[in-house]
Amino acid sequence: MTIPQTKVATATSVAIRALSYFFLRWALAPPFPALIFALFAVYLPSFVSGYLHEPKQELVDQVDVTVTDIPIEVEVPENGRRNRGTEKLVAEQLAVEETLTIEDRPLNPLKTLLSGAPNPRSLLLSATTLLINAICIGMVADRLFTERYHTGDDLSFARLGFVSEHEAKLLIREPDQSKMPVTVEVHIKDPVAPFDNPLWQSAGGIKFTTNETDYTAVVPIPLRNSKMRTYQWRTSNNHTGEFTTPPPVGHAEEATTGPFTFLSTSCIVSRLPYSPFDHPLAIPGFRYLAKVLPTLNAQFMLFLGDFIYADVPRYWGSSKSDYRQKYRQVYASPDWPSVGQNLSWIHTLDDHEIANDWSANSTGVYKAAFDPFEHYQAAANPPPARRAGGIAARKSATYYSFTQGPASFFLLDTRTFRSDNHLPDTAEQQKTMLGAEQLEDFLAWLKKPEPKGVKWKIVASSVPFTKNWPVNTQDTWGGFLMERRKVLEAMWDVSRRGVGVVVLSGDRHEFAATKFPPPVPVLVEGEGEGEVHVEGRAWPEEATVWEFSASPLSQFYSPVGTYRERDGEDVMVKYIHKGNSKFGAITIENLEGGDQSSLKYRLFVDGEEVWNTVLLSPKGDQAPARGSFWSKLIGA
Repeated sequence: MTIPQTKVATATSVAIRALSYFFLRWALAPPFPALIFALFAVYLPSFVSGYLHEPKQELVDQVDVTVTDIPIEVEVPENGRRNRGTEKLVAEQLAVEETLTIEDRPLNPLKTLLSGAPNPRSLLLSATTLLINAICIGMVADRLFTERYHTGDDLSFARLGFVSEHEAKLLIREPDQSKMPVTVEVHIKDPVAPFDNPLWQSAGGIKFTTNETDYTAVVPIPLRNSKMRTYQWRTSNNHTGEFTTPPPVGHAEEATTGPFTFLSTSCIVSRLPYSPFDHPLAIPGFRYLAKVLPTLNAQFMLFLGDFIYADVPRYWGSSKSDYRQKYRQVYASPDWPSVGQNLSWIHTLDDHEIANDWSANSTGVYKAAFDPFEHYQAAANPPPARRAGGIAARKSATYYSFTQGPASFFLLDTRTFRSDNHLPDTAEQQKTMLGAEQLEDFLAWLKKPEPKGVKWKIVASSVPFTKNWPVNTQDTWGGFLMERRKVLEAMWDVSRRGVGVVVLSGDRHEFAATKFPPPVPVLVEGEGEGEVHVEGRAWPEEATVWEFSASPLSQFYSPVGTYRERDGEDVMVKYIHKGNSKFGAITIENLEGGDQSSLKYRLFVDGEEVWNTVLLSPKGDQAPARGSFWSKLIGA
């Protein structure tokens, strides 16, 4: 019989291995390491005690039964009369012999290795299964603690920020003041004689850096060539790269560079799935992205938040230096140069740059969290999306807009100004995702006419626009449906000018393509006999708004699908939940004649294209819009 210590060792061993696998290969859930270490603290003494006290032999009870047939005669009455007869019968005689012996217990090497239980008959098997669990503990500790010691204090790097027709932003971090000043030079990669200057030209630099900005600074590089060209850049502290300027506003492609393409995704965490052979700051998703980048000719990466995970796999601290370290670790990853040296990155803010499901505005840890976002991300972003004459509520920009090639972009800040997630979403509550000022600026951007040739308005939202994710819906636009309806009506109105609206989002570690068709007009009977009229505002079907939500770039994914279509308002087009690395490539081409434009979305999962679709911009009309019930209800 197995003693209690061995039963405890077996149960804790199975739990250690299952939780370690989940933590290292599926999701770096913060509670798991502490639980795994606690289980090991119970397992180890139970294992030792079980090995020492579990008997090596077992009592075997063998029972032998012998059956012997014995003939007997019995008298029986005949036909109910008194005279008797005899009848021969056979009886069975049983002889039972019980033998008790002591024998060695079966070795069961496979059972020992799989269960992690001690085997008193084999020191080697016991030591091996104990070692397996010790390795699990070691790998969990390695993933949890090792990256903490790679602080990146001496990190020196340079990355591309926003690139326009006339200027490129280069963010530089250089803590070594002996290398100051840092100068930047650029030249055209493939100069055409005699029109282009093939020589390296000074583009500016920085005289010094300080801890005030964590030793970062932005160098604006002026660009004098009016056409799309590819430039190479280099710094005096030994960083190099290249970038391509965008096509002129209203144009989708140039013969030398191909169609206008950009990328979209979110969510980065290092070393998941875990490999003991990876660098502590390795980011597998960067490798998948680097694999296909040369074939995409992308203008920029639109990164929709969760560039860091301040609380994963553990929340180490809430100070400014703790948050800064997280950014340095991403940029210090050996996989970063392959995706950041020659690609412009543009960033939005989301919750894990602060804390999970953040909805406390700029209170608490927000100031400490926003400090490195401002210096590492926002400083190299496009210009802030504030209208001329507007009142700036913050010193630093948190939402942005720009127009590039055939599209206009608005990058929302869905964290800084939102109401508490758990408030009721009613007209009286006036719950808001964007805040009054950002909403006003956003709606003004939607209404703003675009230059000729600009056929798309691209809205970047860190959280999904659809309400079809029932898990934690209140953290998405699904928890702010009153404001979402106001925004949707403004988006449907955009189609009347021949401009399509596409929402790009992330956050959910899954992919979903969703469309939001305008409501079908309802015929209502009037007071007069046979009189009918259309209730509400009528938009054409081509006014449909689309959303492509793709994430993560490098994180866990849900093994079970969580997206559910609720009704006809948010219509599912495609849903894919599997894959540790997902990103979208969006390609826009203006069609012949210039009246319409195509937008092709391609989804890449773990480095392979798995799905795509093509949209056409609406043809547009100038029919006046009638006020709707929703508009009146929420004050549109």
